[in-house]
Amino acid sequence: EGYARGELKSSVFPDVLPALERWYQQARVTAIYSSGSVLAQQLLFRHTLQGDLTPLIRAYFDTRVGNKKQPDSYTKIAGSLALVASEILFISDVIAELDAALEAGMMTALCVRPGNVPLDTHEAGHLIIDSFEQLPW
Repeated sequence: EGYARGELKSSVFPDVLPALERWYQQARVTAIYSSGSVLAQQLLFRHTLQGDLTPLIRAYFDTRVGNKKQPDSYTKIAGSLALVASEILFISDVIAELDAALEAGMMTALCVRPGNVPLDTHEAGHLIIDSFEQLPW
């Protein structure tokens, strides 16, 4: 109700909207996999301070697809998107999730953002970024 009345607005980091727009223009598939429900994800991205971002996102996944720390979940997502796992870049701030995605065959990037739990990134084994602008596309 708060979203519907305009009382609630979500915020995303400043690099998110330009990245989503760039990936959309490049015909890349952007999907969200979150512990939050699909509905919660859609509400969050529909009601950002930057406007409705949902037209830039093709698919949403929550834990109904499986545990975020299990490789099979990422295999299911790839299948649902009709993509080969090796064509997918999975970005997260949770190393165990990245490990599972990597085991499923995906490319991975550890996104370190202000406010996140501090991580030992030296042995992460994943590309480390603090902005989507650091990605090669």
